[in-house]
Parts: sequence; structure tokens; C-alpha cells
Amino acid sequence: MTGKNCWESKKCGREVGGIKVKDMGSCPASPNHGRDCWKVAGTFCGGKIQGTDAQKHATCMVCEWYKEVNK
Repeated sequence: MTGKNCWESKKCGREVGGIKVKDMGSCPASPNHGRDCWKVAGTFCGGKIQGTDAQKHATCMVCEWYKEVNK
């Protein structure tokens, strides 16, 4: 598993103190460093806030971050 946080890889700006927190709020996956973001509703990917695990499952399965964390 990578030692990075997801926001270092995805550059979303929603980490605590990030540049998009004021407008979009901090990422709900940030308490676990985003290492399980595919399980958390409301994460930011592809330029927009995503839905539930079931709604975003197919997208997450091809995500480079998902693949890196799940090596």
C-alpha cells in the first residue's frame, strides 16, 4: 500500500486546509487519508462530488488511486 494520501495523488483540494474546502467542504474520506475513498459517499472525483459506493463502484475500479492502494 502507498504511504501517500489520496489528495496528494488526486489533487482534489478537499483535504483539511485544502484550497477547495471553503467552497466544497473537506472530504469525508480524509480521516482515513482517503485510503478507502471508494467506500465513502461524497468524495470528489472527475471534477464533481460522487455518490454512494454502489453508484461509483465501476468508476473506482479503474481509478489509479484505487489500484495503487489495493496492490
